Amino acid sequence: QVQLVESGGGLVQAGGSLRLSCASSARTFSNNAMGWFRQAPGKEREFVTTISYGGRIKDYADSVKGRFTISRDNAKNTVYLQMNSLKTEDTAVYYCAEASGARLGYTTNDYVYWGQGTKVTVSS
Repeated sequence: QVQLVESGGGLVQAGGSLRLSCASSARTFSNNAMGWFRQAPGKEREFVTTISYGGRIKDYADSVKGRFTISRDNAKNTVYLQMNSLKTEDTAVYYCAEASGARLGYTTNDYVYWGQGTKVTVSS
């Protein structure tokens, strides 16, 4: 069973930065697209960003474009989410997700494995 372990969440003031990490136990990590989603209280889980298996192709939700950056290190089986210029509306539990193949994913159905989530709170 593949395990994804997120870290790096916490409390930050608006305008600040955080870097999330997600380590995967999958032996096929370097072949799989990865993604980050988030879920705010009382809301559905929403797409944040996705990255191709090799890291060259990335896509973002409009709400985070220009502020968040996804990256991956296949040698470490890890994907990262650098979050800058954080806003109070970015407050949510952030989940990393791993697909079972190379195709980029934009919905929760596109991913097979999920982390437990890491909480990000942005204060005003």
